[in-house]
Amino acid sequence: MGQVLGCVQVDQSTVAIKETFGKFDDVLQPGCHCLPWCLGSQVAGHLSLRVQQLDVRCETKTKDNVFVTVVVSIQYRALADSAQDAFYKLSNTRNQIQAYVFDVIRASVPKLDLDSSFEQKNDTAKTVESELEKLDLDSSFEQKNDTAKTVESELEKAMSHYGYEIVQTLIVDIEPDVHVKKAMNEINAK
Repeated sequence: MGQVLGCVQVDQSTVAIKETFGKFDDVLQPGCHCLPWCLGSQVAGHLSLRVQQLDVRCETKTKDNVFVTVVVSIQYRALADSAQDAFYKLSNTRNQIQAYVFDVIRASVPKLDLDSSFEQKNDTAKTVESELEKLDLDSSFEQKNDTAKTVESELEKAMSHYGYEIVQTLIVDIEPDVHVKKAMNEINAK
């Protein structure tokens, strides 16, 4: 009804993209706005500014030839001052983030060993490439946080061009292959 009268409501934590005759015109902030629809103005869509979460499961192989599934949780949000980029540059943000995560995980985890990736979960490292080349299976678990920082850094670089901020990246879990888990449990039981 508001659209017929030329009034549009933009909810809190949301921005609206205004177009005039199909061309980007403005980013409408939360509140009430009058749009002269008879002069070609319309709302092309809305963009949430809330933090969103994407969980990505990526299977890869460690330096010591153990297959692991890495579960990465990415928290991201669109930036209000880059709303035009966030709305128009990517058609599927979640798939793009997932592709970047796969790329980084599959490039860094094979340089780690299984145990190390768990033990170093809480360490931070700026350049994982140089650090991870020194590690093998045990280091995968130790260096979980290093890998998370690498993922976050790469995502931040890539997604900032599209109007998104990566708030936080966590490696939630590293799950070794079922046979490896069983063997590890047998060793620990002895």
